[in-house]
Amino acid sequence: MNATPAPAAPQPVDTHCPYCSLQCGMGLRVTGGGPGRAAVEVTERTAFPVNRGALCGKGRTSPALLAPGARLTEPLVRRSPGGPLEPAGWDEALDRVAGELARLRTAHGPDACAVFGGGGLTNEKAYLLGKFARLVLGTSQIDYNGRFCMSSAAAAGTRAFGLDRGLPFPLADIGESGCVVLVGANPAETMPPAMRYFTRMRENGGTLIVVDPRRTRTAEQADLHLAPRPGTDLALALGLLHLVVAEGRTDEAYIAARTSGWPQARAAAMAHWPELVERVTGVPVPLLRTAAARFCDADSAMVLTARGPEQQAKGTDTVGAWINLTLATGRAGRPHSGYGCLTGQGNGQGGREMGQKADQLPGYRMLTDPAAREHVAGVWGVDPATLPGPGRSAYELLDALGGDVRSLLVLGSNPVVSAPRAAHVEERLRSLDFLTVCDVVLSETARLADVVLPVTQWAEESGTMTNLEGRVLLRRRALDPPPGVRSDLAVLNGLAARLGWEKGFPADPEEVFEELRRATAGGPADYSGITYRRIAEEDGVFWPCPAVPKAPAGGPAADGGAGGRAAGPDPGGPGADGPGTPEPGAAGPGGPGAGAHPGTPRLFLTRFATPDGRARFAPVTHRPSAEEPDAQYPVVLTTGRVLAQYQSGAQTRRVDELNAAASGPFVQLHPELAGRHGIAEGDPVAVTSRRGRAVAPARVTRAIRPDTVFMPFHWAGEGRANTLTNPALDPVSRMPEFKVCAVRVERA
Repeated sequence: MNATPAPAAPQPVDTHCPYCSLQCGMGLRVTGGGPGRAAVEVTERTAFPVNRGALCGKGRTSPALLAPGARLTEPLVRRSPGGPLEPAGWDEALDRVAGELARLRTAHGPDACAVFGGGGLTNEKAYLLGKFARLVLGTSQIDYNGRFCMSSAAAAGTRAFGLDRGLPFPLADIGESGCVVLVGANPAETMPPAMRYFTRMRENGGTLIVVDPRRTRTAEQADLHLAPRPGTDLALALGLLHLVVAEGRTDEAYIAARTSGWPQARAAAMAHWPELVERVTGVPVPLLRTAAARFCDADSAMVLTARGPEQQAKGTDTVGAWINLTLATGRAGRPHSGYGCLTGQGNGQGGREMGQKADQLPGYRMLTDPAAREHVAGVWGVDPATLPGPGRSAYELLDALGGDVRSLLVLGSNPVVSAPRAAHVEERLRSLDFLTVCDVVLSETARLADVVLPVTQWAEESGTMTNLEGRVLLRRRALDPPPGVRSDLAVLNGLAARLGWEKGFPADPEEVFEELRRATAGGPADYSGITYRRIAEEDGVFWPCPAVPKAPAGGPAADGGAGGRAAGPDPGGPGADGPGTPEPGAAGPGGPGAGAHPGTPRLFLTRFATPDGRARFAPVTHRPSAEEPDAQYPVVLTTGRVLAQYQSGAQTRRVDELNAAASGPFVQLHPELAGRHGIAEGDPVAVTSRRGRAVAPARVTRAIRPDTVFMPFHWAGEGRANTLTNPALDPVSRMPEFKVCAVRVERA
């Protein structure tokens, strides 16, 4: 008798990891059970070019949060002041939110209602959230937690190149470079699959230089490790540029042909001679000379920054100094060379392009630009004059809560843990008249809310993300959410309808994306030539990618893309390395086919996105941090992430395997510092700043400077690192100074 063959296993659904900005490709195989109870298995997606199947522990364990027991499955409402959060139906919850928003708006004006978004929201959610704030609420008070991530690099990149995209080249170019300088970045712990590119670069004979006050897992793999005092990265970059000039290593032909502002930047750098830089940074002059020589000797070289130099009150100038180094040596806009930012959050790039930032509209347009306002208002069908102007930046918005800002709607963020001066921010949240939080889990911020709305997760919805390369990706829905859970788009749809906007806020993500394409057309981040079908067929499409209209019969092809893009070398936009004017006969808007714009993997190869096509040097000089050590607070605190946790930890702290690897906060300190205070491994250590006190176990190691302590920021409670951090803001980017503050330590 023939045995009945076993049923074939279901085919996995191609999607992407829900965590960092790599947006690693992965498959999800769903078996058995109903909505919210299906078994979900992660499979390798080896064809996806970013990670070729590799995943870190966070990606492998990501389905753990899909189980009903690990997440919210029904709305919660606080029915009386000070009372508990209680289960409620969706109509009750949405009616309550809409009613309070309408009441507060009428009583105190539209800016009494604020919105705080997240760098993990899909492009569709970020787009509709910005539209909801500006049209439905009429408020200028909208920003997002991406302000805390890469805003200084964005400001510096825009100032230098006229355009900000985290990496202006694909990740694969790292592996072909001759030298990479990683400044304040620890990808071995924050985005492990990316380390393959640095390994390939070294295997090809290239040099990896890591700049970090700690000897991290990434620094362990470096050919050269520079360990400056926190807050002195600006002096270090200027010192390296001084050596490049003094040793005659500048590329004068490149400087003359492709840049402006060099004399002023050179003069500023020459004031930072090696011995002075050694005194400021603690990095010995011989190491400075070695670093400069290796960077200049390589045929190609790049500088990549992350939160270390960026999360400072001088972060924009610090990144600008590192960009100056790439310009002076002729690296930017050349193959396997240049400057890039290792964006952190999953959609940190796309999130700031879609209009949830205080001063921006979709397509990376500026809210103060009359042409930008007119274009977006036209897509939205409103008078441009009705759009509010720029509002407060993220920390300034949180600091204003309970004053003229009476209500806050939070999507995809947990500022009780992630904001600087977190105890103060928590107090401001408690002072609100009304707080609404949309989240997957009951985060520390959600626990303070008047209404909590349970929303779908990455695997339960479709939507696009834009990774750190500017590659627009499609995360596909693999399973149904549990009953009682709705998407963020459905929430905005329901609130908009209750507040008088029956149309314009669809819950279908592809319908939102089609509008998003029109809203971004002609902007710096032009998505108009991208469709869900193209993304699926091409493993993502790099922006800018304008729609290419068919040419009139017998006429030339259109040059400039949909929406009248500003002057540039080709439809790839200013500074894009596009294919030139497309041939006539392109497929429908954005569809694949002859003449369709292919997207722009590499920017700036022929010109930069400035009006004259030249990159601009920034004449910057070193200055102290906003808070320097003194007799009362003699040690510097710096903060960061660990391998097994992510951001505020709201999700990863609910995964058993990840908690087993990183179960709680700690204070990393050098044996000399520990010895002076009688602290041994595992002892409770109190770290105190001018803003508060945190306590966590000691980790004593020579992998950190004796004048510095480190704390990861993933945990709430008494070990909350951001209780201590300084909200001093960069004057350009409005980035808080997370990475440097003065503290004292003692055995608790």
